Amino acid sequence: MNKNKTDLSKFNNTWYYPGNPVKRLVWYLINICFFQCPFLPFPFIKIFFLRFFGAKVGKGVNIKPSVNIKYPWKLQLGNNVWIGEGVWIDNLEEVFIGDNSCISQGALILSGNHNYKKPRFDLVLKKIILEDGVWIGAKSIVTGGVICGSHSVLSAGSVASVNLESYWIYRGNPAVKIKERIIEKN
Repeated sequence: MNKNKTDLSKFNNTWYYPGNPVKRLVWYLINICFFQCPFLPFPFIKIFFLRFFGAKVGKGVNIKPSVNIKYPWKLQLGNNVWIGEGVWIDNLEEVFIGDNSCISQGALILSGNHNYKKPRFDLVLKKIILEDGVWIGAKSIVTGGVICGSHSVLSAGSVASVNLESYWIYRGNPAVKIKERIIEKN
């Protein structure tokens, strides 16, 4: 039996530099006042601040109240992206969300994790890509390094820790392929 133990007193992520500390502090305050606030339903104010802090934001983006975004300078949103109430984009690394994608209520987009095999619990960062037309269901989780292929669906309460193929619906923890996504013609 392995007798090695985790020792968090030796954790060291000084190599990780997410940006200027003053910029991070100002963003932290704006994030609390304008994004996490449940009383501010106007997306245009949020879009202004995201762009001001370096996010690339397309047209027609809709961001609901009570959203938490870690670092906008590591975020790219395509056109007509919808972000639902209570979504947390914990983007310690780059996160790309393609055109016409929807992140439903309470979903977590987590680009950072820890290496549980290392005694120091080292920080692990991997970007996340949600291609065009992706739907991340309510209370679902997408972990670092995952690519959700074009028009894939992660159903409510599911966890994607591996890539999702285009035009397929996934469900469960871990998410498994359930059936093909067929989009009807208008």
